[in-house]
Amino acid sequence: MRKTVTVLAALFLLAGCGAQNGRAEETVPETVTEEPVQETVTADEEIQEEETEMILKINGEIMNVTWEENESVNALKQLAENGLQIETHMYGGWEQVGPIGQRLPSNDVNTTAQPGDIMLYSSNQIVIFYGNNSWAYTKLGHINSSREELETILSADTVQVEITAE
Repeated sequence: MRKTVTVLAALFLLAGCGAQNGRAEETVPETVTEEPVQETVTADEEIQEEETEMILKINGEIMNVTWEENESVNALKQLAENGLQIETHMYGGWEQVGPIGQRLPSNDVNTTAQPGDIMLYSSNQIVIFYGNNSWAYTKLGHINSSREELETILSADTVQVEITAE
């Protein structure tokens, strides 16, 4: 019995020495390859988010916009991949309204729009506010400019709006 235990102990020690000499290298790459795969996926996700950034131009001027995270904005991004041109018209002395060209998913709620708000109206029109108005809209985003800057840019009879996804 003692010989069996001694032989087993010797085999165990030899097996351990063999693993240190390179026989167990197969388990090391599995551990090493798992982390880079996770980092690669994270990097790809970040690249994807950067690729889908939307840019809003009004009369050729790039606006600083904070876009909402909702189904309507996602659908607008898809439309904007090829560039979306919208001619808007002043309405009521506080907003510019223009047709998007198709219906987008909406989740309208009664709200009071503030200067700079970008709203979806009737699922197929974009509204950009330089004043206030209360109605049922789906919020798409907000232009980060002062009321005075917005009035200067948006108070014309017609305004050219361009949305691109980059």
